[in-house]
Amino acid sequence: MPPFFNSAKIIFCDAMNRESAIKITEGVRRFYDNQADDFSRTRLGIWQEFKPLADYTQDGDKILDLGCGNGRLIELLGDRQVNYIGIDISRGLVELAKKRYPDFQFLVFNGINIPFAANYFDKIYCIAVLHHVPGAELRRDLLAEARRVLKPGGKLILTVWYLWHRTGSWGTLFKAVVKKLLKLSELDFFDQLVPWGKTGQRYFHTFRKNELRRTIESAGFDIKDVRIVRKGPKNKNWLVVASK
Repeated sequence: MPPFFNSAKIIFCDAMNRESAIKITEGVRRFYDNQADDFSRTRLGIWQEFKPLADYTQDGDKILDLGCGNGRLIELLGDRQVNYIGIDISRGLVELAKKRYPDFQFLVFNGINIPFAANYFDKIYCIAVLHHVPGAELRRDLLAEARRVLKPGGKLILTVWYLWHRTGSWGTLFKAVVKKLLKLSELDFFDQLVPWGKTGQRYFHTFRKNELRRTIESAGFDIKDVRIVRKGPKNKNWLVVASK
């Protein structure tokens, strides 16, 4: 990561307000509703590098798949005897998940409030989701909700994209920074809108390691592990394991 982007000194404009964050969240929901079939075709199975994450689950666990998409995490859990529930903001993806896995429960939620009682789940998987949540406030709110519905000692297993190595991300990130400096954008620094072919664009927040740690700890989690998970030489994800 170039020193310019790694410096906290560029963070001198106002942070995204809640109203703007909610509006962007609605845009994320519309994108996944509109592209549900196309997106699901690119996510038919669990990626090889994520398969070790199943080791955090034991028989009898209540599992929340937070941002479940088309439900493919079920493939990761294999033959484990668990009580799995998936939730997502996209009704289109939830409907696809119900068709693919009719024996499991899937629900639509508003992206912030998790519709379950406190201390309900043993484990929460949040795979490639948090980088789609705009604004530091909404990210903290969602993580606080995740902590609320976890049992004491329960674990959060979370991944976000490591976008710093992706050549295609630099152009959109640089443009977003320039617009922010000129006060022409409601996005925060390290935010970008990444095209999905010619049919739409997706919001991403580009996390730095220390920022990711602070974000998760601010919701009250105790971080147990932070590391990079690799998918070949040019594809990486941050993995965080934290407990309540």
